[in-house]
This record gives sequence, structure tokens and C-alpha cells, in this order.
Amino acid sequence: MGRQRKRVGTVETAPLQRKDEKLSTFHRKDKKKKVDIGKVFINISIGLCIFSLIWFFYALYMRSSLARRVVTLHPSPPVLDANSTSAKVSPERFWGSYRPQVYFGMKTRSPKSVVTGMMWMRQFSDTDVNLRHTCEQGDRLQGYGWTMHDGINFGVQEIRDNDFTLTTEFVKRMGGDHGGDWTWRITAKQHSAAPQAPVISLMFYAAADTQGSLEAQVEERNRLASITGSSEELGNFKITFRKPVTGEQSSAKYASYNHLQTVSPGLEKLTDIVKHSLNRRFVYSPPSGEKRHYIAVDTYRPPHNPNQQNPADPRKESDFVVHQVTVQTPFQIEVLFESGSSRDRPNQLVGSVMTEELEKRKAEFDSKFEETFGLKSKGFSQAHIKFGKAALSNMLGGMGYFYGQSVVQSVYNEYPLLYPEGALFTAVPSRSFFPRGFLWDEGFHQLLLSKWDPQVTRESIGHWIDLMNVEGWIPREQILGDEALSKVPSEFVVQRNENANPPTLFLALQELIEQHSANLDKASSQPTMHFLQRLFPKLKTWFEWYNTTQTGPKPNSYRWRGRDKDTNLFLNPKTLTSGLDDYPRASHPSAEERHVDLYCWMTLSSGIMASIAQLLGEPHQDYDILHQVLSDNNLLNELHWSEQLHAFSDFGNHTEDVSLKQEKVYVPHGQPRHQIPVARIVRSVRGKPELQYVNALGYVSLFPFLLHILQPDSPKLEHIFRDMRDSNKLWTPYGLRSLSKVDPLYMKRNTEHDAPYWRGPVWININYLAVRALHHYSNTEGPYKEKASALYEDLRTNIINNVYRQYVETGFIWEQYNDRTGKGQGSHPFTGWSALTVLMMAEQY
Repeated sequence: MGRQRKRVGTVETAPLQRKDEKLSTFHRKDKKKKVDIGKVFINISIGLCIFSLIWFFYALYMRSSLARRVVTLHPSPPVLDANSTSAKVSPERFWGSYRPQVYFGMKTRSPKSVVTGMMWMRQFSDTDVNLRHTCEQGDRLQGYGWTMHDGINFGVQEIRDNDFTLTTEFVKRMGGDHGGDWTWRITAKQHSAAPQAPVISLMFYAAADTQGSLEAQVEERNRLASITGSSEELGNFKITFRKPVTGEQSSAKYASYNHLQTVSPGLEKLTDIVKHSLNRRFVYSPPSGEKRHYIAVDTYRPPHNPNQQNPADPRKESDFVVHQVTVQTPFQIEVLFESGSSRDRPNQLVGSVMTEELEKRKAEFDSKFEETFGLKSKGFSQAHIKFGKAALSNMLGGMGYFYGQSVVQSVYNEYPLLYPEGALFTAVPSRSFFPRGFLWDEGFHQLLLSKWDPQVTRESIGHWIDLMNVEGWIPREQILGDEALSKVPSEFVVQRNENANPPTLFLALQELIEQHSANLDKASSQPTMHFLQRLFPKLKTWFEWYNTTQTGPKPNSYRWRGRDKDTNLFLNPKTLTSGLDDYPRASHPSAEERHVDLYCWMTLSSGIMASIAQLLGEPHQDYDILHQVLSDNNLLNELHWSEQLHAFSDFGNHTEDVSLKQEKVYVPHGQPRHQIPVARIVRSVRGKPELQYVNALGYVSLFPFLLHILQPDSPKLEHIFRDMRDSNKLWTPYGLRSLSKVDPLYMKRNTEHDAPYWRGPVWININYLAVRALHHYSNTEGPYKEKASALYEDLRTNIINNVYRQYVETGFIWEQYNDRTGKGQGSHPFTGWSALTVLMMAEQY
């Protein structure tokens, strides 16, 4: 048998590769890696593109969303029901003199009301056409304004033209479903100094304002006897024009009659339409006296402008009917409005019936005025009481009802946008110059009106707060409707949502709370509780908007936004948003500024928010805490006390070394003279601005005192009282001047065309706050009680005497008063916050 041979396993090895084969393998691997990396890069790029697109569209969406926020109303339910001003809900307030921008007119509190009004002109005068309609300072009337007006039922107004006086009276009577009836009576009397009895044309009109229709009823060939009409809010109605008489129940006077029936594209066009319809072809032919041609309405033909390229007005045209009666003074005319739904009227509201109703309303007004303000019991003369009644009546007669859209813009909007349509029931500062709503003015207005009629205050505040957008911002100047817009320079039309205005509505709310607390057991307190409950959700947002958008550079400091940006043109850039316009602030606006007046407004507002929240049983701790922090006088001193000035001050980037100079214009040799640009007056800065306290002593310095922020034992009161009483600083025989006489910017122009405004003149709203604060400190235990009391008596007396004296001498209450002479100046009549003189007379704060 043979031996078994051992089996040996063999290892197979790959054949040796050639050099070129090895490189080829590496290339394939490298290529594969490159392909993989390329795919990764492509995928990343695609992902980035998708992400970028998503981000781009998200950014577009967010920007669009942010851009729309400025015109998105607050989501909370409205404070006021949509029909709160309707004839069904509020019949007694439906009709009223809610057109403060015209000398005499009435409308309803509805968006598209039928409006009524009066124009007049003197015939055979030296001037060709002296048509009066809208309140204009250029008309140079000797005086006009309401002498009595209760805000609801009646009003009496005197208009003193050059050689005659028109007395306009109206009285209302409830009945039916559309606000009842009303009657106007116009009495014309020549002035005793007039050489002859003037002949006057009165023009009464009605305009439908895109709603309803009007039809003229003509009698005796050309006399417009009445207008019949209908509208959604008024149903059927009739306006009757009675013939002129020499007096009540007296015989008719000779008169010439004319009328115009046409259409109007807008209420702001009414004056122009009448002017362009006037013709001199008519003959005034009284039974005794010479025949003369007079001016009267005729056929209206729109003025032709061959170069006009503007598109046709897209607005719907409205019926417009005018009744003109031309008659020699003295005379009296009545115009009667009768609602078609008033079927059970006992008689017409004319003649002796109207007189009886007017006398009844006047007696009720006199009684309520004394009951409310007690001026007779305080020893005021009948002349002073008459002045007080006129001041109140002009504010009540200056209540307007406006409807329209503001023009607004935010940083997210390339162009301005139209705000949602809205209504506003508000008092106006001046019928001639500011016949529209201003946010910070209204808080002062309602301090007076809340004493007379708290319902007016609740409705006004409700209308303002309902204009708030989702951010909590309210446009500070309300320009609603074409009539209001026609009175505003274009540069002031657009409202910007970063801009505030002093939240003075809190002052009026504070008054309502105090009235409520004093009448807890009375039914009259319930409307205020219901009102505050509906108001509170929006009020929280409004306060929070201030507390976030107007913050300053340091914790618990505040800064007004919206200062003028073109610092080259202004001696001191204005701060319109503060309400104090050209009052000196830091010379070089910056984010480092701290404004003491805004700090004080926020201190006041946080305390009132805490009170309202507590009253309603809402969480109030956050407001309490903030109020306690801001009320800390140590914090106030740290942020705003200037040791150098010994006064409270703004802080910012500032230098005093500024002036206005004519800029140098380089003129190339040989350039024609007419091509040389006009040299402007610009600001010259000779000193480097530094962060420091702004050494302007004036109204802003007083705010910790004005709003009762200072503790009664604060030694800072000593400095404030000393500055107030110093005639070289703030004291005048007419009230406190707005800026110290020793200030470098006292009475200095801000530009070559911009006269000083809050740089010296006496303003009544701030003086009211000063008198109110002195009354507070004189009735609070502390080391300065007696000084406050003495200052109170002197300042109150000075203000009352001067405002009254100027009213007697000029026929007007004024926007401001000259600090050297006491003379009224600025716009007039200004029966907005200047009417607070009544509260000083009554000592009601």
C-alpha cells in the first residue's frame, strides 16, 4: 500500500498590474468622488435656493403684513355701537351745529348727512364780492361766536360784520323717528355808527352730500318758498323759507329773491359754486328809493380752464339748492325744517312759538350754568358771567361730526395709504384755523365739557379711541372728509404711525372717574362704568403703544419720536408730536434724548390706568408698579434734574452756539444774475454739540409740578416757584410765559418764515395746568403750601382778567397771548383749550 501524500493548499494572487492600469483605477475613484461632491453641492445649492425663495416670499409676506398693520383697526369690539349717533338711538343729539368750519350751518351725526348752511354778502359795498361762508380770519369780522349754546337743544350766535350784526338762533323740537324739527331765525341790525342802512343778501342752502334728493318749490315767479327732499336717515322732509319781516309778528319787508338749483361734486365746493353763479344783472327796486343793480345767484357754469389736464372728478354729485333773499336792514327771517315723520306736532315752530321755546331753553341754560360753575356765587359780575357762558357755548358750538379717511404711512410703506373710514365727534380748537380734531387738544376740551355734559365726553373719547389701529396708534390730527381736507396744507396731511401726541385724554378720564366715585349711589354713575368696560381693552393697547414706541435710551426714560430731520434749516428742530412744536429741545436730534414732559405724561397715565383697572376688577399690578417706579422723585431727579440750571430739563446732544445766517452762494464768474440761486437762511453751528441737559427754562421744566409728580415736600418745588414768580423768567401780568426771557431762544424765529410759537407767548392750557397744580399743592400739607396758595391767587387772577379783557376789546378768545402786552394773538376765535378759563373762574380742577 503506498503512502498517502500530504495535500498542500495554494494561495491565488492577483496578477501584477501595470502602472497605467493602476492610475486608471485611481482616476475612476477620484471621478466618483467628484461626482458625489458635485451632487452634494448641487443639492445644497437647490436647498439654499428653495430656502432663499421661501425666506424671500416670507419676508415679502411679513413686510406686506407689517405694511398693512398701519391701516388695520384694533380687533376689540368698538367702544361705541355703530348706530350710537343715529336718530333712533340718540334723537336729541341727531341734528346739531356740527359744522364748526362755517359761520352758521347744521347737519346730522351721520356719514353722509344732508347739510344746511347760510352765506351772506353786503350789496352795494366798495368791494365787489364779499361773500361770507366758511370761517376765515381774512374776513376780518369784528367778532363772531356763540353767546349761548347748550350742546343739544338751542344756540344763539352773534356775527358782527363791518356795519351790521347778524344774530343767528336755532331751536329744536323732538318728534317722529328722524330727530324732529328745527327752526332758524336770523336777525339783522345795522350798527349805530353806520351812515345808512345796509342792504344784505342772505343765502340759505341745502346740499344732499351724495345721499338723497332735493327739489325746489318756487312761488311768485322767482321766490324759492321751500325745498322738499328725502334721504335714508331723514325720510321725507321739508325746508320752508319764510319772508323777511321787521320783527316778530311785524309786517313783511320788501325783498328781492333769487335761487340756484344745481349739483355739487363735494361740500368743499359750495362756496366756489355760488361765487361762479353770481351775476350783476338783477335790479333791486324798493317801493321808495333808487333802483340799483345787485349781485345774485344765477346759472352756474363751472369755470373753464383750457390748460387743465386733470381727470374728471370721480365722486358722485349731489343736489345743491340755494335760496337768496336781498333786503335792507333791519329785518328778521325764519327757516323751518320739518320732518315728515313728525305727525303730531301741535303747531309750527315759528314766530311767537319759537320765541317761547327759545326763552325756555335760555332760562334752563342760565340755571344749569350757575348750578354747574357757580360764578355768581363767587362774586363775578354779570359781564364776566356772560363771558363765561360764551366761552363754554363756543366750545359746545364747536363740536363737529366728521366722517372720512386719514392718510397714513409707516416705515414699511413706500407710499401713504388710506386709513379705514371712520367717524369722529369732537370739539375743534378754532373754527377758522383748525376746524378739525387734534388728539392732545381734545383732552383739554373735555376737561371743561365733562363738567357740563359727561355724555359728550364719553362719546368724544369713544370716537377717538375707536380710530385706533391694531398697533395701538391713533392718528394725532384727524382730517376726515373733503371739507376738513380743504383747510389743511399738504405737508401736514400724512400721519405717521411712529408719532405720538400727549395722551391728554387720560385727564378727561380722570375727571370721569372722580365724578363716578362721587356719585356711586346715583344712577348717573352707571353709564361711566359701562363706558370704561368697553373702553378698557383698547385703552390697554393705547397705553402699551406709548410705553414701547416712545421709550428713551435709559430704563424708564422716554423720547418723543418725529422731530424735524432737516436740522440745517431750523434754529432748533421742532417736535410737533410733543404738542409744543418749536419749544427748544436738544439742538441735534438723536436717539440719546430724554424728554421730561413725556416722562411726566407716562407717570400720570400709568396711575390712571391702575385706577381704571382696579375700578373694573382687572389686573392692575403692572400699572401700579410702573406708576410707583416713575413717581419716584429720585429717578426723576437722576434722569432730568439739571444742577446747572436748577430746573428739570430734557437731555440730549446739544449746543447753545447756534444761530440763523444767510448761506453763502458761490457764483461762477460771468453767470447771468437771474440764474443765481436765492440765498437761504440756514442754521450756523459754531460749537460742537455734546450730550448734556438742555438748558431751556420754560413750560417743559414745569411738567413734574404741572402733573403733580413732585412730592409736596420736594425741595425742587422751591426752585420751581422761584422761577415761576420771576418776571425776568416766567412771570407776566397775563400768565406764565412759555419760555424764560433770559433763554437764548426766547422769541427767536425758527426759520426765516417760522415765527416763534412756544418761545415766549402765554398759552392757556399750560397755565390752566399750573393753576390746577398750585391749587393741589396749596391744599396738600407740606413746607410749600403757603407759597403755592399765594402764587395760585395771583396767577389765577392775572389769567382770568387778561383773557376777559381781550375778549371785551377784540370780540375773541385767542390762541395765545403776548407775554409783554397781554394782547391776544394767533388764530381766533380759539375757544378750544383757551376756554379753560371758565374752570379757573369756577375753581373746578
